[in-house]
Amino acid sequence: MLTAAMCLSKRHQVSVFWDRPDMLQRAEERFGLDLSKVTCVRNIFSKQVSLVTRLTTSAPFDAIFYLSDGSIPVVLSKKLYLHAQFPMPWVNGKSLGNRLKMLRVTKIISNSEFTKQHTDKTFGTNSVVVYPPATGEFPKFPMQKTNTILSVGRFGIVGEKSTFKKQEEMIRAFKKMIDAGLTQWKLILVVSYRQEDREKTKFLFDEIKGYPIDIRTNVSFEELHKLYATAKIYWHASGFGEDLDKYPQRAEHFGIATVQAMEQGAVPVVINAGGQPEIIRNGENGFLWDSEEKLIAQTHDLIKDQKLWKKISEHARQSVSGFSIDAFCKHIISAIA
Repeated sequence: MLTAAMCLSKRHQVSVFWDRPDMLQRAEERFGLDLSKVTCVRNIFSKQVSLVTRLTTSAPFDAIFYLSDGSIPVVLSKKLYLHAQFPMPWVNGKSLGNRLKMLRVTKIISNSEFTKQHTDKTFGTNSVVVYPPATGEFPKFPMQKTNTILSVGRFGIVGEKSTFKKQEEMIRAFKKMIDAGLTQWKLILVVSYRQEDREKTKFLFDEIKGYPIDIRTNVSFEELHKLYATAKIYWHASGFGEDLDKYPQRAEHFGIATVQAMEQGAVPVVINAGGQPEIIRNGENGFLWDSEEKLIAQTHDLIKDQKLWKKISEHARQSVSGFSIDAFCKHIISAIA
């Protein structure tokens, strides 16, 4: 959303509805965005703000671009765009109230074909796909590859000792590889979490004891990209073992981290679900798997065959240009024209 603000601020006056003015500076420092032309204004979408205040404050805006959690805001801006970043099967998008609200919606923008499929089903609409910015104006480091498998994802619980990003499943698979004789390789899990969830992450640290597995928590943007530059293989497992017909939101909605790893030459070995198949052409620029056995087998192939790894790594790097910041800016400006 902030990258969209940056893109649009080159031609328009852009404000972000947020109650912490320092957020823009913090975002510039963390994500390397130029938000110098973006201003921060009162968050009129807060529950503490009355409907009357929201209506009167929103009226002067030519357009409002709203990140939706399934809700459709009541505003008086000339145009209203909704941004869908994940499926929302719990929403009754075709209820009378939502159908009336949708009359004020100019367009819905989805972040992948996977999200679009579910968004269109929920709201009975035809949303536009704009892939998120994943490459471009990010720090680059010399690729000094080590025998490292990397996975990046936030921490979230979806069941008893079951995480949204399936860190525990990847730990289990790698431990099996080590137990079967793999040496001189390590697995690094980059995990971001909220402070209130710190205690919940402890079971992951218990699982890795005695194995060459490292969990890095809440790393800096720069450190993350250094890890991309050193990893040979990138794993992703969101949605594994889940009923994705019932809970499609538990699959990866797109896969920004996958693309960023590919840009730095890491070969993706990722689950064949969610938005990942929109990024990966199996056997060309990475590998898709449906079972733990396939994940392990494909990873072993890359470890044993350096020529195969090198070929797929190069194809991975070449295939992600369509997910750049420049491409995103072009498409988001066109979508909101």
